[in-house]
Amino acid sequence: MATTASTRRQFLSLLGLSAVAVSCGTTAGATSGKSQTKTLRYQGWAGQVTLPELAEDLGYLEDVKLKWVGNTISGPQDIQSAATGQVDFGGAFNGAVVKLAANNAPIKAVISYYGSDKDAYSGYYVLKDSPIRSARDLLGKKVGMNTLGAHSEAMLDIYLQRGGLSRADIGKVEPLVVPPVNTEQTLRQKQIDVAVLGGILRDKALAAGGIRPLFTDYQLLGAFSAGTFVMTDRFLKQNPDTARIFVTAVGRAIEWSRSTPHEEVIARMTDIAKKRRRNEDTAPLKYWRSYGVAEKAGLITGKELQLWIDWLADRGDIKKDQVTLSDLYTNEFNRNQKSSSATKSGS
Repeated sequence: MATTASTRRQFLSLLGLSAVAVSCGTTAGATSGKSQTKTLRYQGWAGQVTLPELAEDLGYLEDVKLKWVGNTISGPQDIQSAATGQVDFGGAFNGAVVKLAANNAPIKAVISYYGSDKDAYSGYYVLKDSPIRSARDLLGKKVGMNTLGAHSEAMLDIYLQRGGLSRADIGKVEPLVVPPVNTEQTLRQKQIDVAVLGGILRDKALAAGGIRPLFTDYQLLGAFSAGTFVMTDRFLKQNPDTARIFVTAVGRAIEWSRSTPHEEVIARMTDIAKKRRRNEDTAPLKYWRSYGVAEKAGLITGKELQLWIDWLADRGDIKKDQVTLSDLYTNEFNRNQKSSSATKSGS
């Protein structure tokens, strides 16, 4: 699974959907006229409770229902599925959203759903006795992460750049795909040199001891919203009321998770996970801290996406005029809008 130097140079290439592939995508739930779908197909994450699942359990989705079609471990895969109509919404790291849009996918970001803060962040961990202490120490080393071409690889790339590594040297660091539930064990067995751990899995690993952080995305960029849910332009046009209920409900769930006592949030998540009967271990949920969304109710300011437009263009992964920020997102469907600065529609 190790990437080669040439694969590294094609960073985010797994998002290279053709215009034909995405334009031919259909949204099975969408219908014409005034009849709008009331069922949203989606992919979940094993051992985690997503914001839409929390929103549904809280009753915020009103008469809209979620239909789970399986789990994913990859944001890029999730938004590809949304772009091609296999699911009705998907979420990924904003750099992956930009890259997919640059490949002419007819998608629009509608709400932020995860980010990094002092409680919710992704850390790059090594064993306590590891000799790895700096970016240069990573040359020839293996870094395990959930998927390539997304949040974890982007943060690694920024860390290596800031560490003074040349593009040629960066190509000598090997990102590897390791399922999140196996990442800690893979590190402890020394099959990888660095493990990317976030959220529940991170805190569970830290509680077991024997590892230390090399760096975190919060240390690199501070608090920021890192990923957005996307829907296709077609879905939004055909199902505006359903989209509005969904986006607003997710925004309300974000604020509920902030304002509700920590123990109560965990208890609610545990109950949700047990009720859905997916044969999951609910014990790690006790380590949950925050979804990490920076803005109120997940409102998108544009800066979360512009950061990655500039970065991808500087890298040569996209052309500077390949995407237009205002076409990438909208707050139109988020009824939680409060300030004029935050309510700017991206459409």
